[in-house]
Amino acid sequence: MKQQDCLRRFIFEDHGVRGEWVRLEKSWQEAKQHQRLVNDAVDSQMGQALAAVVLLSATIKFKGTMIMQIQGGGDLKALVAQSSNDRQIRGLVRSEASVTGSNLQDMIGEGGRMVLTVESDNAEPYQGIVGVEAATLADVLKTYFDQSEQLDTRLWLFANKTHAAGLFIQELPSEAKDKADWEHLETLANTVTQDELLTLDCEDLLHRLFHQEKVRIYEPEDVAFKCGCSRQKIGGTLTALGRSELQAILQERDNIEVDCQFCGAQYHFDKVDVENLLTNPVAEIDTNSPTQH
Repeated sequence: MKQQDCLRRFIFEDHGVRGEWVRLEKSWQEAKQHQRLVNDAVDSQMGQALAAVVLLSATIKFKGTMIMQIQGGGDLKALVAQSSNDRQIRGLVRSEASVTGSNLQDMIGEGGRMVLTVESDNAEPYQGIVGVEAATLADVLKTYFDQSEQLDTRLWLFANKTHAAGLFIQELPSEAKDKADWEHLETLANTVTQDELLTLDCEDLLHRLFHQEKVRIYEPEDVAFKCGCSRQKIGGTLTALGRSELQAILQERDNIEVDCQFCGAQYHFDKVDVENLLTNPVAEIDTNSPTQH
C-alpha cells in the first residue's frame, strides 16, 4: 500500500544531517477543491506550498499554526498554505482569471515576498520575510534559511493534479560541521526527479538516492485537510468591524453572509445574532444558527 498523506522524518546516522519526506494525495485534493486554480501551473504552486509548509512545520516544536503567505503584484495575487503542529493543512489561492508565467517568480510579479508566520499557543508569534527572487518556491526557501537559520538547508518540491510531495534536508546544529559531508548528501539529493518524488514511497526514494548511506527512518505522521474556521471565529471578525458598519450592512439585507475562503463553509448572521455579538462578543454563538458546508 502506497504511503499517502504522511510525513516521514529521517536522519543520516554518520553525518550531522536530518531530513523529511512528505507526500499528499487526499489532503491535497480536499485542500484545493474550494479554490479556483486557473491553470496547471497555479495548481502546482499551491501543491508545492502545502508540501513545503508541512515540512517546515515539522522542523520546530510548537503548538499552533505555521502560515506561509506569498504575495506580489503579478497575476497570482496571493498563495497561502497553513499547517498545524499536528499536520492539519489548508490553503487558498487568489489570482486573476488568467495567470501568465510558468514559474513562481513570474506569476507573483514585482515586489513579491514570502512571509512565514508561526502562531503558537504558548509563545509570542514569530515572523520571517524574504523576497520572491527565485524561480521556484524551493529556491525561495533556500534563501530564507540562508538568511535566518545559518544552517545549510535544501528542499525539493513537486506537485501535479493528483499528488504533492517534498523532500527536505538540513544540517544539524553542532560544534564541528563537515562541509564535505553536507555537499555529498546535497549532491545525491539533487538528482531526485519529479516522477521519483511523486511516486516512490519514502524508503524506496531514500534507498535510490542514498543507498550507500546509513539512514534511520522514523514512523509516519498523518497529514489531513482540516479547516479551522468556526462560527465563533467568524463572529469575532465581524465584531471587529464595529456596530455602525454592521448595522449599515443589515439595512441593505436581512442577513450577513460570510464564506470561508479555505473550505467554502457559509456562515449566516441575522440581526439578533449581530446584536448578540455586539453586546456579548466573547459568548458562544448559538450553534443552531445556520451554517452550511
